[in-house]
Amino acid sequence: MARPDARTADPSFAERYRAMQARDARFDGQFITGVHSTGIYCRPSCPAVSPKPSNVTFYLTAAAAHEAGLRACKRCLPDAVPGSPEWNLRDDLAARAMRLIADGLVEREGVPGLAARLGYTPRHLTRVLTAELGAGPLALARAHRAQTARSLLTSTTLPVADVAFASGFGSIRQFNDTIREVYERSPLEVRAAARGPRRGGGRGDAPGEADPGTVHLRLPARASFDADGVFAWLAARTVAGVETTSISDDGRPVFVRTLRLPGGPALVELTPGDDAADPSILVRARLADLADLPPLVARVRRLFDLDADAVAIDASLASDPALAASVAAVPGMRVPGCLDPHELVFRALIGQQVSVAAARTALGRLAEALGERAVFAATEASPTVLFPTAAAIAEHGREVLRGPAARIRTILEVAARIAGGDLPVSADRERHDLEAQLLAIPGIGPWTAGYVAMRVTGAPDVLLTGDLALRNGAANLGLPRAPRELAALGLRWAPWRSYASMHLWRAA
Repeated sequence: MARPDARTADPSFAERYRAMQARDARFDGQFITGVHSTGIYCRPSCPAVSPKPSNVTFYLTAAAAHEAGLRACKRCLPDAVPGSPEWNLRDDLAARAMRLIADGLVEREGVPGLAARLGYTPRHLTRVLTAELGAGPLALARAHRAQTARSLLTSTTLPVADVAFASGFGSIRQFNDTIREVYERSPLEVRAAARGPRRGGGRGDAPGEADPGTVHLRLPARASFDADGVFAWLAARTVAGVETTSISDDGRPVFVRTLRLPGGPALVELTPGDDAADPSILVRARLADLADLPPLVARVRRLFDLDADAVAIDASLASDPALAASVAAVPGMRVPGCLDPHELVFRALIGQQVSVAAARTALGRLAEALGERAVFAATEASPTVLFPTAAAIAEHGREVLRGPAARIRTILEVAARIAGGDLPVSADRERHDLEAQLLAIPGIGPWTAGYVAMRVTGAPDVLLTGDLALRNGAANLGLPRAPRELAALGLRWAPWRSYASMHLWRAA
């Protein structure tokens, strides 16, 4: 954040202040405007009168604003926006910590567990986060709990007590105190204030009384947002028994799948919101434990790459004449992430050097043979198979897997390492370290390691020149097909080569 005595001369402060004066919604979620004369913090696009520079401090996180004694603006609801793309773009300690905090790790394992996952002491982690983000891990986790609670209060009819524990609070009193402190309203008042017309409404915004036990949420996306592209990607790779895709009565794609979460199995339905000007993903989830809601939300946000700065990405790629037409045709293209990092590894291993259709067949056979069955109070058409665990594949995969013996050995080796904890694969991994660890395993090449890094950690700058379809797409756009030449040319797309890859795949 800018120092009070250097505000007007600080280029970063000046840039943010201009964005705030312009009420530019593109910056919502990327930083927070703290107004000390009123004691509130706002999103940059807040319609209120612009404060004087001397009264303003810009923060990277809501937690830092809370630590400064500010409360959330009731008018612009600064936490009801997409998250900052910073935590996906960066790969340093602070960014990796933010990805884990969003996944609810502090609620499950505490700050010591968070520090251990990142390989540092709690004291050092707290020092780094406070210096870089203005708040320590406890304050950051507390702010995330408050934001989750506000979302549940405004978009569901869950009892307040259920909202408290689903958000990760340890007690009702702690929940009430935090909501009052952050929003200057009681939980019931927060809910009542949201009962007017909602932006971006549509199917799934709120649960009906005929659907008890299911949580409905609306997750905002940063515009522009090519939701159809992600749904088409998922539909092409649907694994029988685990996932289904369909088209709703109003013509929107629907993706339904089982998912293994920390508290048990879940059944999740995802569909795009119906307001193109205010894009979103609508989530309907049946959970074994309401405390699984934060990790589910974090995974869905990564799956659809909801926090990507589409304006900056498109502007950069469109400056290349070879990609300009593709960017104009499909603005807001996303890099699909994943809901289950371990599953993604096996999808990549089984899918390398075979067609998408052949990979689907092999993955469906694997899921049918080794996947656990989950019972949900849902329609008969819903999937019921949980994708096999790494332990199950390590133990019984040889009986099910088909293909070259060397590939089967690689899959079994990876499964054993994941099951034994020797190969951690998660969104918080340092990207180059994860790639290096994968490449050290016999049978894994640059394509597989890069593909896993791109989709598990959200790495924005991966160009998979070893992918035949991608090279064909490059040739269709008049670009070099040869891997070395394409890699050299692709340097001009940095740091957005993962997004350029999506355009090349589309061209194929």
